Amino acid sequence: MQTADIQRRWLEFFGSRGHTVVPSASLVSDDPTLLFTVAGMVPFIPYLTGLVPAPYPRATSVQKCIRTNDIEEVGKTTRHGTFFQMNGNFSFGDYFKEQAVAYAWELLTTPESDGGLGFAEKDLWVTVYDDDDEAAAFWKKTAGLPDERIQRLGKEDNYWHTGQPGPAGPCSEIYFDRGPAYGPDGGPAVDDTRYIEIWNLVFMQYLITDVRSKVDFDIVSELPRKNIDTGMGMERVAFLKQGVENMYEIDQVRPVLDMASRLSGRRYGADHDDDVRMRVIADHVRSSLMLMGDGVSPSNEGRGYILRRLLRRSIRAMRLLGVDAPSFAELFGASRDAMSGAYPEVLHDYDRISRLALGEEEAFLRTLASGTSILDLAVDRTKGEGKQAIPGDTVFQLHDTFGFPIDLTLEMAEEAGLTVDRDAFDRLMADQRARAKADAKSKKRALADLSVYSEFRKHGETVFTGYELLETESTVLGLLRDGVSVDSAATGDIVEVILAETALYPESGGQESDQGRIVGNGFELEVLDVQRPVKGLVSHTVQVSSGEVGVGAPATTLVNPVWRHSAAQAHSATHVIHAALRQVLGPQAHQSGSYNKAGYMRLDFSWNAALSPATRSEIEEISNNAVRDNLEVTTRIMTLDEAKKLGAMALFGEKYGDAVRVVDIGGPWSRELCAGTHVRRSAEIGLINVVSESSVGSANRRIESLVGLEAFQDLATERAIVSQLTSSLKTPREQLPDRIAELVASLKAAERKIAQYEASQLAGRIPALVANARRVGGFTTVLEHVGKVGSSDDLRGLVTSVRERLGGDPAVVALAADVSGKPAVIVATNDAARKSSVKAGALAKRAASVLGGGGGGRDDLAQGGGSDLTAIQSALDAVSAELSA
Repeated sequence: MQTADIQRRWLEFFGSRGHTVVPSASLVSDDPTLLFTVAGMVPFIPYLTGLVPAPYPRATSVQKCIRTNDIEEVGKTTRHGTFFQMNGNFSFGDYFKEQAVAYAWELLTTPESDGGLGFAEKDLWVTVYDDDDEAAAFWKKTAGLPDERIQRLGKEDNYWHTGQPGPAGPCSEIYFDRGPAYGPDGGPAVDDTRYIEIWNLVFMQYLITDVRSKVDFDIVSELPRKNIDTGMGMERVAFLKQGVENMYEIDQVRPVLDMASRLSGRRYGADHDDDVRMRVIADHVRSSLMLMGDGVSPSNEGRGYILRRLLRRSIRAMRLLGVDAPSFAELFGASRDAMSGAYPEVLHDYDRISRLALGEEEAFLRTLASGTSILDLAVDRTKGEGKQAIPGDTVFQLHDTFGFPIDLTLEMAEEAGLTVDRDAFDRLMADQRARAKADAKSKKRALADLSVYSEFRKHGETVFTGYELLETESTVLGLLRDGVSVDSAATGDIVEVILAETALYPESGGQESDQGRIVGNGFELEVLDVQRPVKGLVSHTVQVSSGEVGVGAPATTLVNPVWRHSAAQAHSATHVIHAALRQVLGPQAHQSGSYNKAGYMRLDFSWNAALSPATRSEIEEISNNAVRDNLEVTTRIMTLDEAKKLGAMALFGEKYGDAVRVVDIGGPWSRELCAGTHVRRSAEIGLINVVSESSVGSANRRIESLVGLEAFQDLATERAIVSQLTSSLKTPREQLPDRIAELVASLKAAERKIAQYEASQLAGRIPALVANARRVGGFTTVLEHVGKVGSSDDLRGLVTSVRERLGGDPAVVALAADVSGKPAVIVATNDAARKSSVKAGALAKRAASVLGGGGGGRDDLAQGGGSDLTAIQSALDAVSAELSA
């Protein structure tokens, strides 16, 4: 049974039983505490918790998920994957335990010929929570399961909650027995390798508080409306139904594994380590394909960092299979073909996905080359010091700064006959994880408990009137101070205001929130921010400018008209520049993010090369021509499917409901899904002045522009600068570039002459320095403060020249100088000194410690520096002391 067939059977089964079929949400989660959608129930959390009223009594979905907390287990077990699909059925206060059990048993055991999944009843076991007699009774009644195949487990295994106060409840899990060849008898309580969990039914029936751990919390009461949340693992069912050994061998994953085998020339099944690597590649390439399909781009933070890690682990695994050449074109092509049946969007958007993947592969292969050079130096240094282990801090720097995988470092160190100080590396990694965890916790704590908004959301959605109006009368539904409801707020207080209606635009879709005021009888509030903390609800963060505001008071929202117009100009300019980009570069230059506010916009787009000045000018000219042509700007509300048929473009990562707003500028020339505010005709944008174009990733660029009055002011400033230059240089404007080029050339020539003069002056000091050589600890030494020097290179040349004049006896030269206001010291040793175990790097490091800085280098030549010019003589004395010891 193919994976797509399992998906079809699932949706048809529950759809025919009154469940609303909900399409999979994006892998990019709406939940601000989550980077990704990590479980099938995540999109339904607001409904399950009662934060937002459920739009339907029961639902079903096949949800795309990403989970990387067990990434090190990928490829080693039968069921750990970073991307997986969770089949779910949900009830929001509708049916409960008995019906959930009945549905699960019916779908699992109905023969395939009748639309079911065709599992044999004898192979199925269940677990229930310790004291959930009710669930156990339903399994007996509905499924006829004997007591020995209904096992009871504790909170660690069979109890669900979010980790926060709120709804919770016991679970019941369904397991498939793979047979005695896979482990001992005794059910899932004994062995979860033989007995594979395929479905988890969560009975959300209690309200809990004071959550101290997964197993330690207080149950307050039963929920007035009990919910059902179930999840069946698509990949687990697929590998069982397809008769293969693990999830990496199912129809949606195996083609990538086979491609890795073909490219490497290594047979799957012949070697355990190679098998793990091929499974890692198959899993990570599929996960990366799906993440990029949902708009995630490789980067050094957040979601982009996770994606980059998956891609780089894939490249590393291919290298360990002996493949050093690029391989993503073939691997991603295989994954595209395997996944497009269930997710046709990866096929339609494959050009963009492919560019991202190939760009990241090319960049990381360069990283591997540079990292290998750094590692080679570390190997030489370790061997030169007579040690066996490469220092942990060096290995950590390779991993953290250069993205060089630790496994690759271990492999290359072993090839060189060395080990790695793994304990030190692991300590540094643990410290980094602890910092990241603390940062994540602090960010999570900073988020308000969203449950406080549920009471307001029950009154319905906040009505946004701002598309047509800049002023709207409303009523204060609630006030929040520090996340807690209050009855009133007085002058100086900063609070959140919940209104029934508002004309103030809440930040979304890349557009910054409106500026404005909220006024009423006896009070005035300055609006600091406007947000949507939960779907359908608008919250205004305000400071009370005067008076006192209370719950229930009439209030009027007043939008700052200048700000709104400028913001609308910027947002419309974003659409115009996007259309111009696609006209010049082609449809593959797709927007991947944007931000706009009054007078300014930036747009990120998929592209892997810098734009030439001519291309940038062409995009700017097309954009301003669109402004000149005074194109009509229209908005329409339609279904998402209708908008897609019209060719309206969506922003990756943005969430859209069934009804969407389509913004046209010049008809189909620019047609995008957008909830932002816009001008009525393109001429109202005023002027578009592209001020920068830069890289924001291996396959992403960013274009920034000033818009309207801000664009004019920037050009006026440039005009004033040009006028000042023409006056100062007494040169016509059109001749300024040539005149400035002449001046730069003259300046460089003068700098060269000065450098030659300074070099000759330094060279003239060599005889005197050599003449001042003295014996220290059996070495001929020159330890001198030479005053001010133009650059460290000049000082280095002086040091090596002096060393060459000292003959063959053991010699050490340490010269210190003032280089651009900072102390610098360079140390050189000759062959005879090094044979006596004197190393320039150690001496430079010692001198630099006195100067208040750091230093080091090779055994023959090294450099140090610091911040304390007054300590130069003390630093040279420290070198002398080291030689005398």
